[in-house]
Amino acid sequence: MARFTLATLGMVALLALAIGVGAPFPSLALLYITVFTFFMDKITALAAPDHPGAEFPAGNTLSAALGLLHFPLLYGGVWMLAETSQPLLDKVFVFFALSLYLGQVSNSNAHELIHRAPRALRRLGIAVYSSVLFGFHASAHTRVHHVHAATPQDPNSAAFGEGYYRFALRAWRGALREGHRAERRLRPTGPTPYTAYGLGALASLALSFAIGGPKGVLALIGLSLYAQAQLLLSDYVQHYGLRRREIAPGKYEPVGPRHSWNAPHGFSSALMLNAPRHSDHHAHPTRPYPGLDLDRAQMPILPHSLPVMAVIALVPPLWRRVMDHRVRDWQSTADSPSAA
Repeated sequence: MARFTLATLGMVALLALAIGVGAPFPSLALLYITVFTFFMDKITALAAPDHPGAEFPAGNTLSAALGLLHFPLLYGGVWMLAETSQPLLDKVFVFFALSLYLGQVSNSNAHELIHRAPRALRRLGIAVYSSVLFGFHASAHTRVHHVHAATPQDPNSAAFGEGYYRFALRAWRGALREGHRAERRLRPTGPTPYTAYGLGALASLALSFAIGGPKGVLALIGLSLYAQAQLLLSDYVQHYGLRRREIAPGKYEPVGPRHSWNAPHGFSSALMLNAPRHSDHHAHPTRPYPGLDLDRAQMPILPHSLPVMAVIALVPPLWRRVMDHRVRDWQSTADSPSAA
């Protein structure tokens, strides 16, 4: 657990100092989650064990701590961005550093929490998503994405040749709609969890208004949109072009290790609580992050770390040049008789 704890809480400490103290910590926080992470991945690319062992009880403790720390960081950031006395450059650095943290670290942690069995942990994960106006992701991810991943029925699985910007708009709307449909099938009458998601978003907006007035609301919306874009980038990168075979009309083969892209890079994996080990997560959704495995022989591997691939995805022609031939090669191998 040491690598997860040091990587994540190191970023938390820098953000807290950036918000509470100011320079030089805003720039250091941004450098930590971008440049420092990039170079640490180069050093630790092969350091993360491929067989990390069984589930660690300490994993839930760190997740709960990160979930609780999310709120003072988020609303502290809202306060700083709305405060007129803060230096503009510090605000710019904090906005990008905090947004990247919310989208890469806090999102990965909330994703872990909504998969945990204890009700308190799941509710904490929902509260984290609702605070950044994305509560419905808790339903869409568990009830739609995990059921239909790597098929046309999943709005969060990018088709081959689909650019990120078209995907992001389609996936956001599709997740909102399909998540609600899935909840309504379980609850034909009465309120669904979407009521709680809406109330959570309203509470977050109201708190931001109390902290910083209209500027506070704008700050929350800006941070939330950037964080949501990061989450959608992760979905885009980790499922781009991969499809499960249709074995009967409307019926697909079970999701397997070859239906998600993975990255073995040690530091960003620690920072994102092993989110880049995506194939094993889909195979075992309830397995806590310390126990996720990585098999380079059976799982498609990204050419760069997940954060780097997310940046590449923002330039669709470059993305297609990097990824399309890899998708074709992997799919042809996966669809061969020997693979079947």
